[in-house]
Amino acid sequence: MNYNEVMDYLEEKVNPIGSILGLATMEELLKRVGNPERELKIIHVAGTNGKGSVSSFLAAALTKNGYRIGRYISPSVVDYREKIQVNGAFIPKTKVAEYLSVLFTVAHEMEEAGFHHPTTFELETAMAFLYLRDKKCDYCIIEVGMGGREDATNVIPSPELCIITSISLDHVGMIGNTLEEIAKTKAGIIKRGTHVVVAPQRENLNAVFQKECDEQGAASVSFVNRDDIRIAASKSQKLPVVQKFDYKNHKKVTLSMLGEYQPENAAVALEALDVLKSLGVNLKEEKTLTGIKECRWPARFEILGKKPLVIADGAHNPDAVMRLMKTMDNYFTNCPIIYIMGVLKDKAVEEIVGLSAGKADYIITVTPPNNPRGMKAFDLAQIIKDVNPKVSAADSVEEALEEACLLEGDGVVLAFGSLSYMGRLREAYETHAKKHGK
Repeated sequence: MNYNEVMDYLEEKVNPIGSILGLATMEELLKRVGNPERELKIIHVAGTNGKGSVSSFLAAALTKNGYRIGRYISPSVVDYREKIQVNGAFIPKTKVAEYLSVLFTVAHEMEEAGFHHPTTFELETAMAFLYLRDKKCDYCIIEVGMGGREDATNVIPSPELCIITSISLDHVGMIGNTLEEIAKTKAGIIKRGTHVVVAPQRENLNAVFQKECDEQGAASVSFVNRDDIRIAASKSQKLPVVQKFDYKNHKKVTLSMLGEYQPENAAVALEALDVLKSLGVNLKEEKTLTGIKECRWPARFEILGKKPLVIADGAHNPDAVMRLMKTMDNYFTNCPIIYIMGVLKDKAVEEIVGLSAGKADYIITVTPPNNPRGMKAFDLAQIIKDVNPKVSAADSVEEALEEACLLEGDGVVLAFGSLSYMGRLREAYETHAKKHGK
């Protein structure tokens, strides 16, 4: 099968299976392909918000220090192949076709033997382990898909390092109903003998992670303290700017990634790097800080263009939206703000709307394309009307962007919500820019 054929097979035959928590199918699948995950040095990352940014900072610093770094992320934004990468290079289409063709055959054999057919995420996770093993990566940064304890990635025997990023209410009912229950699920990635780094948390969740570390016999646990993050005052509130901060012994850390939440994510990465350095990983401070400064990550308060000013952010749950609104308040006080909003219907939609809609001069809603969980633009607009009557539903992401840019004036267009439409938005902006000679 070629690349297009395996993509069609995933879409038509495997995606309808949906998401299934539990490790039995994944363990059987990996056993049948030689357990590649056991040959990797893995940094396992779980959490509600910040996984992608923390992983990006960490990968950038390690790569700049000369290490071959593999990554497995979800969801992708720019390209399907973005999910699996080595030193920033996406897995080639030929390799996607090669590995998935083998895995489809194995999945069929499993089904005939009475096992469940692996889900799309399970097949992609197996593909990631196979590819990163064959590429002989020094370290592999693996992001949890959903939850932790029963996530397909949690077949990893004992990671070199576990990182828990910020926890908030998301996937409620599937992985827990309270922050404490969700934290307990995320903590399920902690194994005996591994080192653990925990990001600053809301409420008293550190006790949950400390208890799990004690029960599992973790080698160490480091809690990142917000008080150790000292933000340098900015000389300008105009975009684009860089952010600077100190964290413990790391001085004048410079970030090109914007968003008031990014210094915290970078501090978590720096704490993880300090742990790795204590384990013998050779890291030079100058190279580490250069890697972090040069780090980019799509749809995390990403400036797509300046005329008009268009910003994309994948904030898709209340905690992330609250932080996004704080960032907007920091940069924009007396200018029109036009929203493009697209969300998934299984998210806390009314809370997201309540936190954000009242701050916009006008809102255009979109339906996240090619996602069965996407809320219809019209339905989202109806919810928003109770908070802000200046709202309309667009037929497409492209139409929403064109309309927003016409309304923008001297203000800013902010597109946020589900990451699943951010790739389409970026493509739409490139087309818009060429069309209008930007």
